[in-house]
Amino acid sequence: MKTSGIKSGILILFLVQLMVLSSCNDDDLKNATSISAKKITLSTDRSYGVEIIYSDSAKVKAKGYAPILDKVTPSEGAMYNEMPKGVKIEFFNEFLKPTGTITSGYAINKQTDKITIFRKNVIVVNDQITFTTEELIWDENKRMYSSPYGTVTAKDGSVITGTEFTAPQDFSTYKIIQASGTTYVKGDLTP
Repeated sequence: MKTSGIKSGILILFLVQLMVLSSCNDDDLKNATSISAKKITLSTDRSYGVEIIYSDSAKVKAKGYAPILDKVTPSEGAMYNEMPKGVKIEFFNEFLKPTGTITSGYAINKQTDKITIFRKNVIVVNDQITFTTEELIWDENKRMYSSPYGTVTAKDGSVITGTEFTAPQDFSTYKIIQASGTTYVKGDLTP
């Protein structure tokens, strides 16, 4: 009985190998060669300890700090900036008083699309809220932030977690879908 079980196993293994080999044909090999021939090269300029100042109408609006900034120019496609060790951006009002920050463990700025994606332990802090997520997208064209998921903590300790977070440039308001959380109510709620 043991011999027939081994023979059956070998026969099944042989049939599986035969099916795998018969599914490959010459066209697959030709496609693999043409795909591997398309090589994209990247040219990278690396800077250390970068500070970028953003101003509008001669007024400083924000300062960005990155330990490493890579300016990447692919042989095909659009140029982009990558901050593999993270970034911290500090925002200012018209009197140069700090109004908020964004920090993340990684960021990529796609200049052509005017989109910046913050990833890894993203924290946004302003006068009203602290927002945490693993991914936050800044769309310069829409002047809006968006995130697939995140947590908002208000100054009073209320916590809201949800999906599809969106906020304007100054985070003065926000919208969050499928929200759940805890809040604190002052005073007596009894009639």
